Amino acid sequence: MERTVGKYLKSTFIIIVFIIITVFFTSCTKKCTQPVVVEEFCMGTWVTVKAYGDGAKEAVDKVFDRIREIERKMTINSPGGEINELNEKAGSVGVKLSSDTMYVIEKALLYSKQSLGAFDITIGPLVKEWGVYTSNPKVPSEDEIRNLLNLVGYSDLIIDKDNGTAMLRKEGQIVDLGGIAKGYAGDEAVRILKEHGIKSACVDIGGNVVLLGKKPDGSNWLVGVQNPRGVSGSHICILELSDKTIVTSGDYERYFVKDNIKYHHIIDPRTGYPAKSGLLSATIVTEKSIDADALSTAVFVLGLDEGMKLVNSLDGVDAVVITEDKKVYVTDGLKGAFTMDDYSGEYEYVEKR
Repeated sequence: MERTVGKYLKSTFIIIVFIIITVFFTSCTKKCTQPVVVEEFCMGTWVTVKAYGDGAKEAVDKVFDRIREIERKMTINSPGGEINELNEKAGSVGVKLSSDTMYVIEKALLYSKQSLGAFDITIGPLVKEWGVYTSNPKVPSEDEIRNLLNLVGYSDLIIDKDNGTAMLRKEGQIVDLGGIAKGYAGDEAVRILKEHGIKSACVDIGGNVVLLGKKPDGSNWLVGVQNPRGVSGSHICILELSDKTIVTSGDYERYFVKDNIKYHHIIDPRTGYPAKSGLLSATIVTEKSIDADALSTAVFVLGLDEGMKLVNSLDGVDAVVITEDKKVYVTDGLKGAFTMDDYSGEYEYVEKR
């Protein structure tokens, strides 16, 4: 199976969407126009936009312009970026933020509160210390974790809406929007595509998938949820969707092994260690990708019971949760769109808990 992101498997027209989700495309009728497909590396990951219709090329170009603008503002190490400045001035003064960045931060704080801190954008000091996203990851000592936890806490991020500023209360605190900014970029991509009259498109930002409309032949998109213990691109179930976003957080995406122990990249802000919630992955389906991005992390950290409780408390939010004992749980809103399709035979769909 071809691994390259955004390439097509010629026999079945399958797109492998990064390492999280697989989107399947059945062949179109002869009336379907050829899509415009552009792939670029942005926001620290591969971004693929596939759009149908007149003016698709111009629309897709505008999408990438917007994504690069968001990247400049919100990427943690972007020189001159707003988040970079906010972190550099932690404990001293407030920083003027654009409406984009303020919106994302306010959304992040909302989900921090709703998840009781399972999602927290001030997790930056811990992410930096673990170094899972670098070539030299490490396991911090207990003392290091304890000290860094003093720098983590979303209540230390002070928002002044009247002046459009934000400030971190303590020196050394770090805001990291890596768990939500890609979702916002996906929403902005769809907004721009719609403004240009595009009615059918698929946007993939490092596995954050946003579906605009239906496929050109009028059918829904088929989205496969990754087998967390299978080869990249293998799936265990299929979702039939349109005008939705799908985001997955899983322990298989980024990790390192030290002394035969696997350490994944999803840090629990409450403990300072990779989350041990009993989950292999949490997939969120909703209308806004910014919501799905934050919630997929929150649910993974919270685990099955508390994670599903959070999902069920929110309107228009659904989930597919896979546990370490390889059971698959699906919220009621997806029952009509969900099909178990596990070629490995290792997973069990649980109808009722």
